This record gives sequence, C-alpha cells and structure tokens, in this order.
Amino acid sequence: MRGNDTLDRRTFLQLSGLAGLAGLTGFASAVPGRTPGPKTNELLVGVSSTASGTRTAVTPHLPSGARVVHENDNLGYAAVELPDQAAHRHKRPAQAVKSRGPVKYVEPNATYHTQYQPNDPQYGDQYADQMVNAATAWDDTLGDAGVTIAVIDQGVKYDHPDLSGNMASDPGYDFVDDDSDPYPDSMSEEYHGTHVAGIAAAGVDNGTGVTGIGNSTILSGRVLSEAGSGSTSDIADGIEWAADQGADVINLSLGGGGYTQTMKNAVSYATSNGALVVAAAGNSGTQGVSYPAAYSECVAVSALDSDGSLASYSQYGSSVELAAPGTDVLSSWTDDGYNTISGTSMATPVVAGVAGLTLAKWDLTNSELRSHLKNTAADIGLPSDEQGSGRVDAGNAVTTQPGDGGGGGGDPYTETLSDSLSSSADSDCWEWSWESSAPSQVVVELDGPSSADFDLFVNEGTGTCPSTSSYTHRSWSSNSQESITIDNPDSSTPLHILADSYSGSGGYSLTITEYP
Repeated sequence: MRGNDTLDRRTFLQLSGLAGLAGLTGFASAVPGRTPGPKTNELLVGVSSTASGTRTAVTPHLPSGARVVHENDNLGYAAVELPDQAAHRHKRPAQAVKSRGPVKYVEPNATYHTQYQPNDPQYGDQYADQMVNAATAWDDTLGDAGVTIAVIDQGVKYDHPDLSGNMASDPGYDFVDDDSDPYPDSMSEEYHGTHVAGIAAAGVDNGTGVTGIGNSTILSGRVLSEAGSGSTSDIADGIEWAADQGADVINLSLGGGGYTQTMKNAVSYATSNGALVVAAAGNSGTQGVSYPAAYSECVAVSALDSDGSLASYSQYGSSVELAAPGTDVLSSWTDDGYNTISGTSMATPVVAGVAGLTLAKWDLTNSELRSHLKNTAADIGLPSDEQGSGRVDAGNAVTTQPGDGGGGGGDPYTETLSDSLSSSADSDCWEWSWESSAPSQVVVELDGPSSADFDLFVNEGTGTCPSTSSYTHRSWSSNSQESITIDNPDSSTPLHILADSYSGSGGYSLTITEYP
C-alpha cells in the first residue's frame, strides 16, 4: 500500500525572548552535594516509559549502598551513584540491575571531552568564512535572529562584545553547576565554548572584531567543566533541554565517551523534535568517527587545513558527512579579544553556522536541511571518507533552491503506514521497496501510544527482517517515539523494518521518508 500522508516532522518552537526558560521540565535537579563534571562512580540505568516512575523502578534493584542521584523522566534514565568499594568494578553492580522488570539498559556515566587540538595561541587571518563562501551568502542574507543555534559545550562568555548582540535574551543553563547561568567559571581555562559560539554566530557586519558564519541566535548549554570534560548525563540533559527550547541546530564540539544508549536517546529526541544535530568527528587522526558524531542522527564533521587538505588530527571514515575548515580558526576569546585554535571542534560550528544561515533563507525540516547541506557541498577532491559529501558551502546552500543541488536533490517520497501491537510478545516486520535507485537518505519514524513502550529496528542490505537482537540500526528509547536516519543506505535489497512492543499495546504509525 502506498500512502500520501506527509508529516511535518519539524517542531516550530521559535524562541521569543526565551520567556520561561527556567522551566526545565524534562530532568530533575541533582541531589545536594553532587560533584560537577565527570561521574566515574556512576551508572546510568534506562527504564521503560511504562514504569511507574524512573526512580521508583530503579531503586528496588540497586546493590547495597547505591543510590539514585539524578533522574530524567523524559529520556527515561536515572544516574546511580555506586558505593566507594564498587566504583571501580562497574560490571558487578550493572549485572545486579540489568534485565529486571522495566530496566532496559545499564551503562557507565561516560566522560566526554572538548574536541580541539591545542596549539600555541596566535592571531591570524580569518579564512574559514571565506573558504566556505559565506560572503556569497551574505549578499542574500546575514542571518536571522529567529534561527537558534544551541552550543552544548563549555560556558559561553555571553557579554563578549562580538557575541552579546546575537545571544538569546536569557542565554542558557549550566548543567555542570546546576544553575541558570552558563557563564564560564574560569576565563583562562574555559574558552572553548566561547570560541565555538563565535565561529558559528559572532556578529556579522556589526563593526566589531571577526565575523561568524551568520547572525543566528546563540543559546548556551554549559555541560563541560573548565577542564573541558563532562558526563554523559549532563550532556544528554543539555541536548534534550536545547531541543525543548526550540533550537534549530545543536552544536556538539565534543566526543570520546563511546556509544551509550543514554546519549543515543538524547540525539534521537532532539532529531525527533526538529533539531539538526552537528557533531565533531574527533581528533585522534585515525579511521573511525567518535561518538556522538557516529550516531546516525548526527551530522559528523571532519576538519580541513587552510589549504583544503584533511587536517592531520581529524578522524575520518564512512560516517563523515561534511568537511569544514578547522585548523587555526580565529574566533572570540574569553579576554574579550580573539584567538586561533584548531580541531574538529572548530569545523563543527562552521557547519552549524552554515545550517543556521541556510534556515534564514529556506524553510526546511531538519532532514531536508541535512540533505540540502550535503547536496550543495563542494567536492574538493578528497576521498568520501575524509570529506563526506564535500566541504560545506554557505554560498551554494543559500543561493541554491532546495532540490536543485547536485548529489541527488529532488523531492522526498513519504509514506505513512499504521497497525497495532497487542502485547510485549508482538511485533510487525515491514518491507520497504526503494523509490530511488540510489537514495541519499532514508528516515524511519515510529509514533506509538504514550501508554506503551514500542521500539524500532531496521536492516539495510541484508534482505531479511531484523530482530531485537540482530539488526543494523536500532532506536530504543524509553517511550514509543522512535526515529532512525540512514545516510546513503544500501539499496541493493529492500529495507526491512521491525516495530516491536517492549511493553504495552496499542496502535502505531510508521513513516518512511526517502530522499533521492
């Protein structure tokens, strides 16, 4: 059956002065005495939305001496602090909790770090905006304050003379210190967030300092300490919060924590709520992209030197979607001046800034924006595992009608199907026959009942139905709102999709959007 229903997947929550920003409904405050930053003695315990409450579901299964110190009912997890004697042997406490009733997963509260490549600070010519042809875009638009870029990072010095004009009226939230002021704690050590924010959206044509890529509104979520590190739970909460504030683009210039279900659920939540999540590929100079950039929901960005070659520190691999200048990028600094640093952390806000500038011209969903940025990227002759679709190009993205770019383009095909699941023993397998011979992207979305917990599994290129233990892609949050994005999918065989009830019953819809 072929349907004609088209879902508006982008949630338009444009900020209007960020009134009511302090109403942080998705997560609970930390317990008194909870230490900011990395949480090496904690586990994250994910539960099903059908449980009677996150804390209530987790507490009966905790080992002796462990306690719940933080919970996020929206993402469906609790942070559990281990007793001192168990802090260095996660496996045993994890086994004590795992596979009991509503518990879906147990994992360490991993630590993430900023993704910059330190060098001796120096001033230099600003080349990044020229390399991505921002000036061509500026002939059309300088940006739009109605477009919001959330910088999930260290704190942003929001009174910097080149940032203050583009900051949200209520600049953000501090998840490290659990307060409403995301200002850096140390001006000499905590410069990364300020530098990232300036690359994306320092004032353009304001007569001050440098230019960002465009005049988008900056929202600061402080999730990394002055040491440049932060926990999975703080970052996940920051991503969820940014999506709830209506951020159009979420910049993650951080990585290193490995795959975690909690972070996967956070970027899935943000994507489902209309945000484009852009993340740094990593700085080890090796093949393979760091998490969170490696999640299918994120646009993974590699870094280029000023001559257009892949930077020696930049990670690369099949997950890279776009490249951008990242070496010796000049931007705002916490002394109210400017400085140059390098890393995939610097390349990522170039892409985020171009995304914001593009939304100032074109009304696009996050999936459409992602495809448009790739379709209009400049092929600079690097292998696809180094440049992805190419170097992001602001001029092309702003001046090219969506659907007219190279690399595929065209209107997406969308089909919505519906059925029901009767119990936790029930599942449906669907087969999707491709509309295009070489699709650039496919998005699969499951919308199930709030009273149940349905999960989504996909197999591409196998010709077989997935199971809950064997699949190529999975979306496995605590509720029945699931989404999987696959770039350049293997279309040699039909796509197979499994809708599975983890618990509960009811009707659901399955929406497949294929981009040519």
